[in-house]
Amino acid sequence: MSKVPVRIVGILLLWMCCCVWVCNGQGEYVLYKDPKRAVLDRVVDLLGRMTLEEKIGQMVQIDRSVATINVMRDYFIGSVLSGGGSSPLPEATAQNWVDMINGYQKGALASRLGIPMIYGIDAVHGHNNVYNATIFPHNIGLGATRDPDLVKRIGAATAVEVRATGIPYTFAPCIAVCRDPRWGRCYESYSEDHKVVEDMTDVILGLQGDPPSNYNRGVPFVGGRDKVAACAKHYVGDGGTTRGVNENNTETDLHGLLSIHMPAYADAIYKGVSTVMVSYSSWNGEKMHANTQLITGYLKGTLRFKGFVISDWQGVDKISTPPHSNYKASVGAAIQAGIDMVMVPFNFNEFINDLMSLVKSKVIPITRIDDAVSRILLVKFTMGLFENPLADYSFSNELGSQAHRDLAREAVRKSLVLLKNGNRTNPMLPLPRKASKILVTGTHADNLGYQCGGWTITWQGLSGNKNTRGTTILDAIKSSVDPSTEIVFQENPGAEFIKSNNFSYAIIAVGEPPYAETAGDSDKLTMMDPGPAIVTATCQVVKCVVVVVSGRPLVMEPYVASIEALVAAWLPGTEGQGITDALFGDHGFSGKLPVTWFRNTQQLPMSYGDPNYDPLFAYGSGLETESVASIVARSTSASAASTMPCLVTFLSLFLFPSLSRVFRS
Repeated sequence: MSKVPVRIVGILLLWMCCCVWVCNGQGEYVLYKDPKRAVLDRVVDLLGRMTLEEKIGQMVQIDRSVATINVMRDYFIGSVLSGGGSSPLPEATAQNWVDMINGYQKGALASRLGIPMIYGIDAVHGHNNVYNATIFPHNIGLGATRDPDLVKRIGAATAVEVRATGIPYTFAPCIAVCRDPRWGRCYESYSEDHKVVEDMTDVILGLQGDPPSNYNRGVPFVGGRDKVAACAKHYVGDGGTTRGVNENNTETDLHGLLSIHMPAYADAIYKGVSTVMVSYSSWNGEKMHANTQLITGYLKGTLRFKGFVISDWQGVDKISTPPHSNYKASVGAAIQAGIDMVMVPFNFNEFINDLMSLVKSKVIPITRIDDAVSRILLVKFTMGLFENPLADYSFSNELGSQAHRDLAREAVRKSLVLLKNGNRTNPMLPLPRKASKILVTGTHADNLGYQCGGWTITWQGLSGNKNTRGTTILDAIKSSVDPSTEIVFQENPGAEFIKSNNFSYAIIAVGEPPYAETAGDSDKLTMMDPGPAIVTATCQVVKCVVVVVSGRPLVMEPYVASIEALVAAWLPGTEGQGITDALFGDHGFSGKLPVTWFRNTQQLPMSYGDPNYDPLFAYGSGLETESVASIVARSTSASAASTMPCLVTFLSLFLFPSLSRVFRS
């Protein structure tokens, strides 16, 4: 008997493995399981095999708190999510997350057709729900950088950290255009200027990858296992509500909606965004979750969006007033309007039963269901979820990696906006590292939770330094100054204490407490107490630099005259050393205001280009400085080229008096 060559045996084994995958239990070839076939062919084949129950199951997204293996299998659930702060356990590791999600996925794969579920999470400024993840500045700070390449790199870093926990889908980016800082979600917006927001949609290319040059624009694209499906939100006009009231009514004509709030969606779709989330808000009184004209007509029709449209958390419930009061009618309105997947997130039985009834009674045509499911399957096939449904631990070391923290530190320093710096002949910054004694004070100087803001570990954010890993402003100062410099930290020092200590200068960090969504709506926009008193008491006695840690402009006009240097730091995240990089001159200031800084709240709403525009600091403001190294190098170069080095040194010190402190240190 002749021997079969090893090479032939290998080929036969490979063919048998492939056959197992693309065949059903009876040996029949199954087209949708064949990765060599075109995605659209696979979608059509799978859709044709599905029952109505299986189709509706794919349209359901449930919270992990109600997900079980049996629920996933028996109800054919298409998606699971972690709501804000929902994790497997406190301080969960990447491996804990992977194990939890794989458990749900195994339930989905055990269903009749084995359609994998897609797990989603709000990774909106890094993988912010997860302990030890890198927390990047919130979007308003990134808008201040005016640096789309930086944002793209942040998207890529976020994607791999999200994948490290086994998650393939993030509800980001928010591409709202914030037109009123009273809105509690203003920090989730890159800018009041839609052009800046358009530029920042490059984050999608970081999250999902760059589509190849021959790729059909407008079709979802996810380019590899280190990438995730992105979600442009909240469609549309969420940043333009009256008085900035969250989830309220945006009153503008069609031209205003299309010219201010819509452009970034066109950019996002062109760049291959996989999903779009609908806004809770209304446009001229009509709930966006029920707006057929804008979802089916404009988004899917005019903009030719081919991915799937997802509701917000209980967004369907909120179509009626009070919420959930006429749920079946709300389900019908939302699905007919063009929503494909519904973030239920708890009572999935009610949603499934109501939608089944609406289809069987022909209120909703089966063609609408098929359109929705086709879009969901298109995204799942495109991102390779059928080939790689289960996650592993291969990216676990990427969570909170030093490379990502270095990137976040770069983002922090580029996001800082220097609004005041002494005067032209006597700037306060950069600060000398060597001083006899300096005061560090304020509510935000030593509070990592305040520094990160809302959507960090929990939905509303937290206070304190034990909730995740990072560097506070105080710790960053300690690592930046000369060892001989005495640092005195008191969060709220008394006036006599300040006067009696002969401080060389003071660094004051003040701002807002953490908040998210409606909890952040505010008509006052003031610093949290005792911030105003700290600023007043300190700056009257000692030269001070005030660092404002906030998700938007705050009332500052009463204090500006006494402040020597004023820095808008936004919500910088975990890497506080990015702030000291600029304060002490390792890098210069370069950020520009992404929103208008008002004088008082009676002026609101106020955006650049409005009549009677009279802000404290105009949109686009921001003083630029050089790093100490570049100033010294330029001065040294000029000195070497001159026959009068003493005169050059004198002129350098005259033009940059703060350098006298640098030379002394």
